Amino acid sequence: MGEKISFVKKHPAQIISFVLLICVACVITMQNSQAAGGGSADIHLELNIKDGLSTQAVYVGLAILLFVYALIITEVVHRTLAAALGGLMAMVALNYYSEESALSLKAVTTMIDWETIGLLLGMMIMVGIISHTGVFEWLAVQAYKRSGGEIWTLVVILCSVTAVLSAFLDNVTTMLLLTPVTIQLARVLDIDPIPILISEVLFSNIGGAATMIGDPPNIMIGSGMSPEAMRMNANPAVQALADQGVTFNDFIIEMAPGIIMTIIPSFMLVRWLYKDEFSGGKNTDITELEKRYPIKDFQNLKLSGGILGLVIIGFFLHPILHIAVSWVALGGAVLMLLATSRHDIEESLEEVEWTTLLFFAGLFVLIHSLQYMGVIDYIGDFVRSAIEVFDLNYRLAAAVLIILWVSAIASAFIDNIPYTATMIPIIFTLSIDLNLALQPLIWALAFGACLGGNGTLIGASANVVTAGLSEEAGYPISFNQFFRAGFPIMILTTFIVSFYMLIVFVFGDDSALMWKSTLVGVSILGAMIQYSRGRSKGKSPAAAIVHDDTAEVVSAVVDTIKDVIGKNSEEE
Repeated sequence: MGEKISFVKKHPAQIISFVLLICVACVITMQNSQAAGGGSADIHLELNIKDGLSTQAVYVGLAILLFVYALIITEVVHRTLAAALGGLMAMVALNYYSEESALSLKAVTTMIDWETIGLLLGMMIMVGIISHTGVFEWLAVQAYKRSGGEIWTLVVILCSVTAVLSAFLDNVTTMLLLTPVTIQLARVLDIDPIPILISEVLFSNIGGAATMIGDPPNIMIGSGMSPEAMRMNANPAVQALADQGVTFNDFIIEMAPGIIMTIIPSFMLVRWLYKDEFSGGKNTDITELEKRYPIKDFQNLKLSGGILGLVIIGFFLHPILHIAVSWVALGGAVLMLLATSRHDIEESLEEVEWTTLLFFAGLFVLIHSLQYMGVIDYIGDFVRSAIEVFDLNYRLAAAVLIILWVSAIASAFIDNIPYTATMIPIIFTLSIDLNLALQPLIWALAFGACLGGNGTLIGASANVVTAGLSEEAGYPISFNQFFRAGFPIMILTTFIVSFYMLIVFVFGDDSALMWKSTLVGVSILGAMIQYSRGRSKGKSPAAAIVHDDTAEVVSAVVDTIKDVIGKNSEEE
């Protein structure tokens, strides 16, 4: 018989934590309800920069941002401390340049995205509880079993699962679930987990871009640029564009084809970047591993797994029920704490990455302070001026490419959540003032913000969460380690999507569906041919999908040319 749930004789800390979680969840729910209703109760700051100091404030903000990045890149201090220091400096600068006082607890708390913090806290608690059942170790062994001992095959399995899950869950949740599995697997096989973790989070950001609920920027775009939200916009010009708003299905129809085109090239680049780390295999006795790492607690796994399943269903129903994902995660955490009374609450809370949550808090304060100082609006003005340079006949193509690449680069160095929040009204303005179709601009922003998150360690929330979990397990991921793999992947995927957007939304606007089908078909056919050629060379299925016979093709072409030249010489 399993243990009965008990609501008495609890440790005082358990009751206190339960009440605090409920309070935080209720506050978040009320804030989201108020925002959804378009009321004025949503808390925000009204700050105005002093006359004549706007330009100086922008330059000071940029200097603070560069200083913080220098600290993070050089690793002189821990990234959490760097973000906290940057947030403090930005708040002091904002207080100096604004007419109103900015140095207050209210100002700081309104700058923090509590939706993200609540989601992370709830998921971290649930993952910590589930980890005690031994299911992560068991899953790691099963993944190794399917790989046949080949490391690259294992990487392909893990990255594929990550990309698919990230398309239907948010990528932060996916990495919270899969990072412990990967770390346990690396320990079992005695290999370095960092290259695998970096590869997983890259595919998490790529897969998350395919749907509205896969990546936080897409969630924000889907909420703020839906037909319903645009009809309730205070600007009559935006209301007039409501028929160009985007829906849940639009994200899949318009973005998924572009993402499909990037999958195989991304696998090929990852394989090349980590050719030494992902070569060879590990010959380990599967039977022995299965005996050593069984599921330890089936009863608690059933309880916690059932609750996690309900939470995931809640995530899926977000576009329908409009219940904040943070409320779903925190509610699930509370239920799981109550249902698994075998574990003390202190033990569960030990799994929470408090340094990661503090890093996000500091980063939100930093970026939102710079937003008030005009730094991100400066980026928007730069985008608009760059687009206006082009002739009317080429302006849409220029707008799509500029928004896409500026968003990708900016999102790599500025967390893509506040960047997206700032760019949404700018996209409306560009469409209205320059008389451009709205949807291509929306997709350019979505692609750029999501794929740009792969550029650096702090470009996307999933990156930071993965780095925090990895560091807690004893495998710190440095800024430079991530940059060496993430930035090339970001450049590659953005380049492919640039081609896709030009063909579909600019040159083939009247036959967009045909072009999307053609591009996806060509990508799939090319992958099948590549796979077939790889298998004919005796390679494993995973190695076959990244088979590169360019050297053979070039050699064959050169030999053909030599033969032609030789025959011509003989005839002469």
